[in-house]
Formats: sequence, C-alpha cells, structure tokens
Amino acid sequence: MQAEPLADQELSEGFERDGYVVIRGFLESEVVAQARGAMAQLVDREAARLLAAGKVATLYSEEPFETRMACLYATCPEAAPKMFRKELHLPGLFPLFFHPRLLDLVETLLGGEIRLYPNYTARPKLPDHAATEVLWHQDGGYTGGEAETLRMVNLWTPLVPVSVQNGCMQFVPGTHRLGVVPHEQREHYLEIRADILAPYAGQEVAIEMDPGDIVLFHNLLFHRGLPNHAKTVRWSLDWRYQDADQPTLREEIGHIARSRRHPESAVTSADEWASLSFR
Repeated sequence: MQAEPLADQELSEGFERDGYVVIRGFLESEVVAQARGAMAQLVDREAARLLAAGKVATLYSEEPFETRMACLYATCPEAAPKMFRKELHLPGLFPLFFHPRLLDLVETLLGGEIRLYPNYTARPKLPDHAATEVLWHQDGGYTGGEAETLRMVNLWTPLVPVSVQNGCMQFVPGTHRLGVVPHEQREHYLEIRADILAPYAGQEVAIEMDPGDIVLFHNLLFHRGLPNHAKTVRWSLDWRYQDADQPTLREEIGHIARSRRHPESAVTSADEWASLSFR
C-alpha cells in the first residue's frame, strides 16, 4: 500500500528538528523489484567471476536473493565487496534514483535544481563480516569542514527487511546541528572521536525498515550501521541529492536529476542512465 502524502511542512520540520524523516511504504513494489533485479545482475557477475577464477564450484543459482551473495563468499569472505558504486548504472535503478514523487519531496528541501550526488552505493552486508560494520560517523566527515556548506539530502532504503539483528542503521537525533565534528581513521571507515560521542550514549535510535520504506537524513547526522548477526545478507541502497548550483567538492560532478531552469539537462530514461557512468 502506498504511503499517505507527507506535508511539505511536516517533512521540513522533522528534517530540521531531528535530522531525519522515515516514510513508510513510499516506494511502489515494482520500483523495489526492479532495484532487487539490478542487484541480482551484480550478483550474477560476481558468481561468474568467482567461478572463472576457480574460487567456487557452482554459481549458486538456486539460492534466493537474501543468501546467494553469502554462499558465494562463504570460503573467501575477505574478498567480498563491501559495496557497489560504479556498477550502479543499470536500467533497474533509474526508477529509484529518479523517482518523481521522491524528487518532489527533495525539491521542498533543496529547490528545483537537483543533482544526484556522485556517491550512490549498494551495500550487501554479509553475516558477521567486520568490514560491513559501519562506525559512528557523519557523511560530511569524509568531506571535511567544507561539508557544512553543502545543501544535501541523503536517502537510504532497504531491499530486505532490516532490524537490529541484521544490521539496521542507528541515528542520534539532532546531532546534525553540531557542524562537522572530529573523526579518526579506523581500519575500514572513519569514526567520530570518542570524547565527542560520549555525551550522546544511550540517545541512539534504531531505524528498522521494510522494503518500500525510505529515510531522508542530513549529511551531518551522527549515524552508524550495526553488524549483521543474521544468516542472510542485508541489502540496502544509499544515495544523495544536492543543490545542483553548488560544487560537489569532489572530482566527480554527478548527474542532474531535476532542473526547473534547464529540464533538458536531467537524466530522463532508464536507457540514458545505463549509458552513463560514475563521474
């Protein structure tokens, strides 16, 4: 069932107050199915590559979406990809990244010039795999102090039900108002410095979601991804929209998702999206 429309004021007030807004049942089932199909294509590629390299003896074609990736990397978990990014120019992801109603929501926060920021990612969080536990951080921590100037909205959606058990995200409401805080480099990710985190112990909120749900959150909100202690893969997609009148502060320039001034500059079809590349 499609979600009830969210009032513009309700969205903007929740986003400003808490740094995030969860919308249940926002995405149509066919949009979720196409995104899952795109991920299945990537798993097919992984299976073929592993078979050709002699790392597996079978493609595990009969395994369901929720377990196939884990089966493929059961004997070599250290080789499993933490994420897919450049591989996401697939037709099945166009309806998600360029979803008209979603862009309507984003427009209320950013205005009518919207860029799909060059940081869109699929994450197959394998069971009990240390490299897929994401530490407390701000996305803006990877950009540095200049991140405070970026007008941006982060999006996240699961392709399987997500819970504390299989590694949902946690947020600390209101922390987006602190600006960019100090981070320290860990083995796989940055982590907010311990003395900065300490005052917020116990204030975290688990963001448990189902396929079709979305969460919009601030680039500076404290968040992390819990470890996956289930027996299935926790598949999710995260992406970002930015005010297209701003620079990305990266080498890449992204892709225009909507432009009221120059509508011809926006990506308009699945075929066009698939013909483009991460840039």
